[in-house]
Amino acid sequence: MSWQAEVLFEGTASGEVLRLDQAISFWGGVNPATSEIVLAGHPQKGLYVEDRILVIPQLVGSSSSSAVMLELIYKQKSPSALVLGGRDAILPIGVLVARQMQWLTIPVLLMDELPFNTGDHISIPTG
Repeated sequence: MSWQAEVLFEGTASGEVLRLDQAISFWGGVNPATSEIVLAGHPQKGLYVEDRILVIPQLVGSSSSSAVMLELIYKQKSPSALVLGGRDAILPIGVLVARQMQWLTIPVLLMDELPFNTGDHISIPTG
């Protein structure tokens, strides 16, 4: 399978997809110490984002979501990549800050159509 995406942050990653079925804010929705989805009522509650290609069709604010992403990267509990279904001005800021601090970071892609499902194995080569 091949596909095209807009690259927001370059990098390479491969692994299993975790596609979120419902919008989420990382602030209060993802435990930054464990990477577990903890948002009450979320369909993927109890799953972990660590080392997954995280496909997020829709995000819900909180400006603090970028801090959660930064903490996940710092603790090496982050997803291996983010594939976003829409522009988000918040979550990728955590990746940007980690890059500015010269930490190992993850690729972030933007796609209009998200052809990936939970359990798919994909590779992301950019740059």
